[in-house]
Amino acid sequence: MRLLAGLGNPGRGYAHNRHNIGFLAADEIHRHYGLGPWRARFQGLVSEGEIGSERVVVLKPETFMNESGRSVAAAARFYKLAPPAIIVIHDEVDLPAGRIRVKQGGGAGGHNGLRSIDAHLGADYWRVRIGVGHPGQAELVRAYVLQDFAKEERPLMSKVVVAAVEALPLLLPGDANGFMNKVVVAVAPPKPPAKPNTKPGDKGETGDG
Repeated sequence: MRLLAGLGNPGRGYAHNRHNIGFLAADEIHRHYGLGPWRARFQGLVSEGEIGSERVVVLKPETFMNESGRSVAAAARFYKLAPPAIIVIHDEVDLPAGRIRVKQGGGAGGHNGLRSIDAHLGADYWRVRIGVGHPGQAELVRAYVLQDFAKEERPLMSKVVVAAVEALPLLLPGDANGFMNKVVVAVAPPKPPAKPNTKPGDKGETGDG
């Protein structure tokens, strides 16, 4: 079993904030894989089901971001899951919008949701970091992540969330490289090879005469 926790803040006013990309991913997982109905548990909302052959629990903590660890830890204790069986999906200001990185363990990097989870569970869980861009100055970050995505950002952010969700069957057994490669190709597909330049009279091309 795997616990997939998408981080965000509860309430309609926060729904489209950059800080809520984890909630958006959790909703897409629920929709894409046809998981069970949302239920109020563990100070959050949970949905259960299967992705491929893997049993999963998707969690949206409703403790507000700074206390995310209370909800994630409660679910982990109930299902008897160690940190390596937990995947946390969250926003990352140190990545350009639409970029994605995945790793197991590491520091909180100033992210209050991760700091809370670290305090309750330790740091050995998986993190899917979805880039939301940086406002340019550290003192602007708090207000920036609590703003909605700009209109021109939304298609890209939707595309990266969908790509990450569709690639989850690779990440669940631990294939981080396969997961990353699939997401990157889906978000920015490789350009077809350029056709060789030919001139009239070359083999394969006819001229007027």
